[in-house]
Amino acid sequence: MNPLTRRTFLSAGAVLAAARRAPGANDRIRIGLIGCGGISVGDTHAFLAHPGVEIAQICDVDDERIAKARARLEKAQGRAPQTEKDFRRVVENKEIDACLVCTPDHWHALPTVLACQAGKDVYCEKPLAATIAEGQAMVEAARRHGRVVQMGTQWRSGEHYREAIEFVRSGKLGKVRQVRVWAYLDWLQPCGKPPDGPVPSGVDYDLWLGPAPRRPFNPNRFHFNFRWFWDYAGGLMTDWGVHLINLALWGMGPEWPKTVISSGGRYVLDDNTETPDSQVTVYEFPSYRLIFEHQVGNNLGPDRREHGVAFTGTQATLILDQSGWEVIPERTKKGAPAEKHAVKADDRSRVLHAGNFLECMRSRRDPVESVAVGHHVSAVAHLGNLAFRSAARVEWDERAGQVRGNRIARKMVSREYRKPWKLPYLPG
Repeated sequence: MNPLTRRTFLSAGAVLAAARRAPGANDRIRIGLIGCGGISVGDTHAFLAHPGVEIAQICDVDDERIAKARARLEKAQGRAPQTEKDFRRVVENKEIDACLVCTPDHWHALPTVLACQAGKDVYCEKPLAATIAEGQAMVEAARRHGRVVQMGTQWRSGEHYREAIEFVRSGKLGKVRQVRVWAYLDWLQPCGKPPDGPVPSGVDYDLWLGPAPRRPFNPNRFHFNFRWFWDYAGGLMTDWGVHLINLALWGMGPEWPKTVISSGGRYVLDDNTETPDSQVTVYEFPSYRLIFEHQVGNNLGPDRREHGVAFTGTQATLILDQSGWEVIPERTKKGAPAEKHAVKADDRSRVLHAGNFLECMRSRRDPVESVAVGHHVSAVAHLGNLAFRSAARVEWDERAGQVRGNRIARKMVSREYRKPWKLPYLPG
């Protein structure tokens, strides 16, 4: 199967014409869904909450998921989408205005880059890519082809998150010298050690693997649990970590870390997954320190919160999570602020995030979680994993976009694609 067929790409003239075309305020926006797994349910309904949007085409390597998504979307929008098994048929469809990429992480980069080449805008789920180099290629593809690319970290559009970040940036906390983020998740339990076995009926497993190494089929490496295998993803560091690191970087600005160290291991999970169940990562940024930690099997994190972000300033500390945000003053600081803001249960951040993308498709402005912002956030998370997997400190050269020294980590900035798959615009 040749991933670089002539059908995949538009002619140069067609690409330029597509790049110039932007939907008008009254135009119907037709979206092609690539990947019909669990995250696609929330994302497609978020897009359909906006008038003038249609999920016109869907694809997945699993026939069962295609059938379920088709039935669900026909009921939701009154019209059944076209179905395909190969994402390239979505990318090359001239009736599709934007691609919604809801695949496993190792399949984020190729559809996004090829969609940009085909003149389509892209909403890609987090993390932006499975490696730092893939993210760099996605940034370059969007730049070259003038495309709007949004990473699906919906908290960036959440109203209470925005209010909290504005408070952090106001200076009322004093000098913020440390940010701590954490995820303590008791719902993550061992998933067993099933043996390798036959590929389920209706699944194109070779296409599911795509650029990843060829492996025997194992139920735990497929669908949801792909997150816990290095071939396809980066564990909790790039899953929940990207959500939380996103908030930290939103508050602290566009700095890149100078050095990263990370430690942890598999202490409580007894199954055949690979990524650590416990991990602590320390980033030294030019003006502050960022600490990320995660644990599975329990939920009593700092401040008795399952997850959160704590901005510690000289005057007060702001703690932010899905339930709201709180400012706790230092006890020796007279006049330091003290505030508490709870959030209603009907959080609409995913709908707002989709709406921001749709608005930017029309205006051609950068979305709130643009491909450049998404790359920054995702790359910081990847750097934590590079430090963990190399068991050594990582130094990041921001100007070169590369690890300095540490040959093990430097090699993992990119990855070798399984033939015949190739990713355009890779650096170097």
